[in-house]
Amino acid sequence: MTSLTQLLRPERIALDVEVGDWRGAIRAAGELLERSGSIDPDYTVAMIRSVEEKGPYIVVAPGFAFAHARPSAAVHETALSWVRLAEPVEFGHPDNDPVDLVVALAATDSTSHSRAMAAIAKALARHRTELNRAGDPAEILRILEAGGPVPAAESPGAASRSGGSTRDKILTVCGNGLGTSLFLKNTLEQVLDSWGWGPYLSVEATDTISAKGKAKEADLILTSGEIARTLGDVGIPVHVITDFTSTSEIDAALRELYDI
Repeated sequence: MTSLTQLLRPERIALDVEVGDWRGAIRAAGELLERSGSIDPDYTVAMIRSVEEKGPYIVVAPGFAFAHARPSAAVHETALSWVRLAEPVEFGHPDNDPVDLVVALAATDSTSHSRAMAAIAKALARHRTELNRAGDPAEILRILEAGGPVPAAESPGAASRSGGSTRDKILTVCGNGLGTSLFLKNTLEQVLDSWGWGPYLSVEATDTISAKGKAKEADLILTSGEIARTLGDVGIPVHVITDFTSTSEIDAALRELYDI
């Protein structure tokens, strides 16, 4: 697995950037990756087109958008960029607008960056105020590297899961299956591990097309509102998560869905 410091380098961090709208915000994040040789401009165009086609599903937490597109020939290496905006912009998300932080992911595959995603999710959950106040890229990286585990709510205990369902899988779903779905998977796994349910439930991050076929293998799906509408009725519960960094929101959703 690739670490956060390998993917997010100081030259890919820009603070207090002026943009006119959400397209400009994604473009600013993409240009950092272009300048470092990580992507071609076509990948930046693909990140913008993904939101145009699927809606603001990349706005996964209050004020935070996680821009990405599918792996393609336009991606030369797996990398991250970080753009803190001087003034927030609207993406059209009903709950998490306006956005003042855009992180862009360019990935050559769907797995090597999972450790970095977990580190960002934890840092945003615990240190968002410090990240908003950081004065330079070095301070951003220091805060991200120091992010510890997120405290979870009181656990129902492993015993309440040991006689669980026959499927024992949860799907996290996004448009591309490697960005926001993986972000949500990491936070969900924190909750399951804190409960002692990790040995009994697997979590799979996937895309909307694959999720429809995989639904018969799963207990439930966690996703964004935009993707939930795209999925429609897949025969299992589809629960919308507003803040993909919030262990408390996911904790409450699991208690409701599993009737704990």
